[in-house]
Amino acid sequence: MDRDETHTPAVLPRPVVPGRPLPLRVAAPLAVAAGLALLVAFPPYGVWPLAPVGVALLAAAAHRRRLRAGAGLGFLTGVAFFAPLLAWTNLHTGYLPWVLLSLLQAGYLALLGAATAWVSPLADRSRWAWPALTGLLWVGQEALRDRTPFGGFPWGRLAFSQDTSPLLRLAALGGAPLVTFAVALIGGLLVTAAWRGWATARRQAAQDGTPHPDGAQTAPAGPDGPLATPAAPEGPQTATSHHGGRQGGSPARRWAPVLVPAVVAVALTAGGLLVPVATAGSGAGVTVAIVQGNVPRLGLDFNAQRQAVLNNHVDATIELAGRVAAGQQRKPDLVVWPENSSDIDPLRNPTAGARISQAADTIGAPILVGAVLLGPDAGQVRNAGILWRPGTGADLDQLYTKRHPVPFAEYVPLRDVARMVSKQVDLIRNDFVPGSTPGVVRAGPAVLGDVICFEVAYDEVVRDTVTGGAQLLVVQTNNATFDVAEARQQLAMVRLRAVEHGRPALMASTVGVSGFVAPDGRVSDATGFNTREVVVRQVRLDDGRTLATRLGWWPEVALAALAAAALVGAAVLRRRQRVMPG
Repeated sequence: MDRDETHTPAVLPRPVVPGRPLPLRVAAPLAVAAGLALLVAFPPYGVWPLAPVGVALLAAAAHRRRLRAGAGLGFLTGVAFFAPLLAWTNLHTGYLPWVLLSLLQAGYLALLGAATAWVSPLADRSRWAWPALTGLLWVGQEALRDRTPFGGFPWGRLAFSQDTSPLLRLAALGGAPLVTFAVALIGGLLVTAAWRGWATARRQAAQDGTPHPDGAQTAPAGPDGPLATPAAPEGPQTATSHHGGRQGGSPARRWAPVLVPAVVAVALTAGGLLVPVATAGSGAGVTVAIVQGNVPRLGLDFNAQRQAVLNNHVDATIELAGRVAAGQQRKPDLVVWPENSSDIDPLRNPTAGARISQAADTIGAPILVGAVLLGPDAGQVRNAGILWRPGTGADLDQLYTKRHPVPFAEYVPLRDVARMVSKQVDLIRNDFVPGSTPGVVRAGPAVLGDVICFEVAYDEVVRDTVTGGAQLLVVQTNNATFDVAEARQQLAMVRLRAVEHGRPALMASTVGVSGFVAPDGRVSDATGFNTREVVVRQVRLDDGRTLATRLGWWPEVALAALAAAALVGAAVLRRRQRVMPG
């Protein structure tokens, strides 16, 4: 025999040659399924393993497509995901705000779909490139969506779907961006395994002389995808031996490119359990009461009955004091009322202020009161948390004003333009003005990190309270204009923040869900929805800082920068190889 017949020749790396994308009749349903899988991963469903599945389905649908098609498929995913996820926004305000918000958020997934299509040549170059690119692009998309327009809307971040997942512990290392990256990375591993599995099955069917899984009678597919050309790169092509052996060697070797990414995905998920998190704080113990006073009616007119919401919370606190006096309940060191628990400005209305003082004096503990305050100028209001001390009343040195009012809900940007779209913008008669300082409230027995309602979704708003000395995270919220799904989605964010910063946390809602959260994310004493309840629990404070707290926003900056570099790298590769999308 000649040497050429007995030795496999060295194979040089081949240029990137585009394979074909999935047929549109397959990709479009996959994109819709991706959105639905993402939806079910979030509360109230909470099937967290479906988050990486949704990521994988969108990645497969957009791979190797033209930019316009990738954007369209991403938009389909976004609509299927955000429209039902944000359905609580249309309960009392009509369909228009819900539709506009859902379409706006879906637009960011359209950008993600286009970016996924754009980096396809990079994804095809290496076995591990596709998972990494998927993770980076998701972080980049969320970084943009969290900040634009008008300060962004971070609802629906992948990280917020993992409140019962082992991956939640990664928040202690790099915050929500690292959790999102891990979820998307696992999704990239799943799509890599599935794509290669389909390619391997097609190739084996062709070599066996049997019909392909899709019934096609074509030449053997390339090893990089189900519809690839034989020249597509996946590494050197294995030579066929003179004994007629099959391309790729043993079955184990043929299926290794499928099994290895799948095993790594499972290992990464389980590996989250190895991240150490505290089960309780390491500081002094403090007894805290959450008062969920409820409202006369759900909806935008929850406070239409003057002073009714305030009276509900005062009465519930006085009843708690009675149980304490009877020895039926531990005396709290601190009482937390929710956002809007005083439906009248207690600093300007003597009757409202007197009622809060009555509650504080009776229970004998400071109360963190949520109130809407008038001013500072005419036509302006503030959403605030005020510390009300027994004996002395309002402590104006311990007043936090919400830093991130919600656009088109608490204030109307571009009001004249917005009015052309809907006259309903004028339902917001007074614009809420933002505060300028973090919500560090020194309550005496504890230093609180106060954030109000949707602010819990914003990384920097919560982090600033911890770096400012907060020992206990407090989320004051009013869910009376929404539903239990929104409340549970918000509680999932509180769980992530507790792990991220190694702090005990609590959520106090007017109508529910309220509850305590341990530094490892466990929820205790969760209340029902649309009920009047008071829960009391002793928590241990904490002054330490997790790695995520110390690193701050740098993990997100690094990952988003790598995402931008990947987009540039794909442009360079496309120009060098003159790759055109399939």
